[in-house]
Amino acid sequence: MSFEVRLEPPAAKKPGSLDRVTRERILLRLRELSAEPFDPCIAKLLKGARKLRSSRVGDWRILYVVRVEEHAVYVVSINPRGRAYRDL
Repeated sequence: MSFEVRLEPPAAKKPGSLDRVTRERILLRLRELSAEPFDPCIAKLLKGARKLRSSRVGDWRILYVVRVEEHAVYVVSINPRGRAYRDL
């Protein structure tokens, strides 16, 4: 059963500003997360951040929360690694 991927406003703006290759890689990862958001090969649970997960795409990080009861993946941010964890 697949999950619906919902982008929060800050995350929704990011893919449009990326180069084509990076954008395609991030969109592919979002499709993978929709199929299996708990797969340890593509994502990990962040320590100290309640239920927040991280998926790595090259130098970029997708931070998201899975709401099983809603069958939804809420993408909180898509940022380069250096900025991804600053506001946690």
